[in-house]
Amino acid sequence: MRQGIIYAIVAYLAWGLLPLYWKLFQAMGAWEILAHRIVWSVIFVAIIIQVTKRWRSMWGAVTGFKMFGALAICSLLISANWLIFIWAVNNNHVMQTSLGYYMNPLITVLLGVLFLKEKMHAGQWFALILAAFGVLFITFQYGEIPWVSLSLALTFAFYSLAKKLVRLEAMVGLAWETLFVAPIAFGYLLMLQVNGTETMTSLAWWQLLLLTLAGVATAMPLYWFAQAATRLPLSVVGFIQYLAPTISLLSAVFLFGEPFTQTHFISFGFIWSALIVFTVSSVRIKRKAAPINPEVAIKKQA
Repeated sequence: MRQGIIYAIVAYLAWGLLPLYWKLFQAMGAWEILAHRIVWSVIFVAIIIQVTKRWRSMWGAVTGFKMFGALAICSLLISANWLIFIWAVNNNHVMQTSLGYYMNPLITVLLGVLFLKEKMHAGQWFALILAAFGVLFITFQYGEIPWVSLSLALTFAFYSLAKKLVRLEAMVGLAWETLFVAPIAFGYLLMLQVNGTETMTSLAWWQLLLLTLAGVATAMPLYWFAQAATRLPLSVVGFIQYLAPTISLLSAVFLFGEPFTQTHFISFGFIWSALIVFTVSSVRIKRKAAPINPEVAIKKQA
């Protein structure tokens, strides 16, 4: 349990601090950063699989057209999520990324109801209504839909939905997901090189070094999360996940100088209230559904 909590905290700390990492490459375009992230992720994961001798299990993990198609969809969705996140960070919309990842678990549950016929209880529906009010409030106040937040929440929620069809170990799954889009990423970087429009040559040596570690920054939090998920109840992991958007929100306000207005406070207030209601409701449902230990039941009757 203690190891699981440590793994979860480290994973979500890393994800929460990612805006600080991508800000280091603000001179580069989001597409170029994404291409580097994919390329270096493929290289790093390939090294891990080589060291652990899992090539055979990786190639044998994909069985049938359904799984192949689900992996391709996962690849496109996570690439879109990465692109939006990188663009938002480097265009001073870190607060919107925070809002998006606060909304994500709620939208994920809604997709489970719509596509997997999962059941939601009254408390969970109420949480979704509160979250919807939060989005509508900020939309009407500013006269524009918070598309960054919604796009991040939707792409990651649909990615989670597609992952339901692909039950692969974290590194193997990431290997396939980046492998699908690696040719596009390589081609894009080659095109920039041929046209003389790449911007990585303008980076300092330490920035270039950190850019090559994009694969590590992508893969290791996934590995830590996978380790946490095998050691902790889902409810505990679900609670710790709010650490990442909280760090992003604090970074947006105190490090990047993004304004946190009364409108933001009210909108985030609805989302935070929704998450509290959702978490409490989910914990109660799981406790009711948990099997009763016969020895405990006998003691209670006695």
